[in-house]
Amino acid sequence: MPTTDAPDAITEVPTPAVAAARRTLATEAEGLRLLADSLDGAFTAAVESLASIKGRVVVSGMGKSGHVARKIAATLASTGTPAFFVHPAEASHGDLGMVTQDDAVVALSNSGETPELSDIVAYTRRFAIPLVGMTSRGGSTLALASDHALVLPPAAEACPLGLAPTTSTTMMLALGDALAVALLERNGFTAADFRVFHPGGKLGKRLLKVNDLMHRSDELPLVPPSTLMSEAMVVMSGRGFGSLGIVDAVGRLLGIITDGDLRRHMAPDLLGRTVESVMTANPMVVAPTQLAAEALQIMNARKITTFFVVEDGRPVGLLHIHDLLRAGVA
Repeated sequence: MPTTDAPDAITEVPTPAVAAARRTLATEAEGLRLLADSLDGAFTAAVESLASIKGRVVVSGMGKSGHVARKIAATLASTGTPAFFVHPAEASHGDLGMVTQDDAVVALSNSGETPELSDIVAYTRRFAIPLVGMTSRGGSTLALASDHALVLPPAAEACPLGLAPTTSTTMMLALGDALAVALLERNGFTAADFRVFHPGGKLGKRLLKVNDLMHRSDELPLVPPSTLMSEAMVVMSGRGFGSLGIVDAVGRLLGIITDGDLRRHMAPDLLGRTVESVMTANPMVVAPTQLAAEALQIMNARKITTFFVVEDGRPVGLLHIHDLLRAGVA
C-alpha cells in the first residue's frame, strides 16, 4: 500500500486578544526583572527605617497608585507590620490627624509630582516623620523630599499608547510585596503569627493548632493498666471516641486501645483480660503545638482516626478526625 508522510504539525496562530495579552505580560515581566536588578542600599535603608518605628506605616497614593497603596497597606498589616491607607485628598481635610510622630509614611506617585500628596509630604517634613517615596523619577519632588527614595527603573508601559499605568503599577505592587516580605523576615514573623491575623477562611483553618481543637483532660478516657476489659469497654463506650488511653501511676501514657484492637483481640476471654494485655504500647501521639493540618496528614497516612495529645509524656488532650472535619481543616 502506498505510504503517505505524516502532515506537518500545525502551529496555532494566537488570536489578537491572546497576542496582546502575551505582549502585555512579557512587557511587565521585563519591568519586574529590571526592578529586581535595580534594588540597592536604598531598599535596605527603607526596610530598616520602617522596621524601627514604634507606630504604624501609613501608605498613601492617588488614582492608580492609590489602589496599589491600599493593597500594599493590607499586605504589610497581614504580615506583621501594622499599616493602613490614608487617601491624600482626605489627609488635606483632617485625616493628617491619623498620622503620628511614631509612624512612617510610604507615598506612591509614578510621576513624583502628584499635587494631592503635597500636604502629607509636607506634614512628614514638618514633624520629622520618616518618608519612603516610591516613584519612577529620581529627580521628582517626591524623590527629593523622601528620606528613602525607591525609584523604579525605566521600563516601557504595556499599554500600546504608553499612557495607561500598567508596567509601572505592576512594579509598584511588586515593590510593596518586596518591602512586606523583607520586613516579615527581618521581624521573624511566623506561621503562628500569621494565623492570628487570618483567623477566617481556608488559610486560617490550615493554621489551627491541635491545642485549638482537642478535647481537654476532663473528657479523656483513661484507665490504669490493671483495669479489666469489662470495665474498660464501659469507659471507652461512654466517651465515644473509639479509643482508650492506658496511663501509669504518675499519669504517663503507656498505650492505647482502639476499636481495631478490640476486633483483633475478640475472644471469649476478652472481658476478663487486663487492658495492659490488649493495648498497643508506645502509640503515635501529637503535641498540642503541632498544626492541626499536620495531624490530619499523619492520620491519613497511618489510617487512624484518633490521637492522644501528649505533653511531657502525659496525655493533656485527645484529637479525633471528626474534630478536624468540623473545623474545616480537612
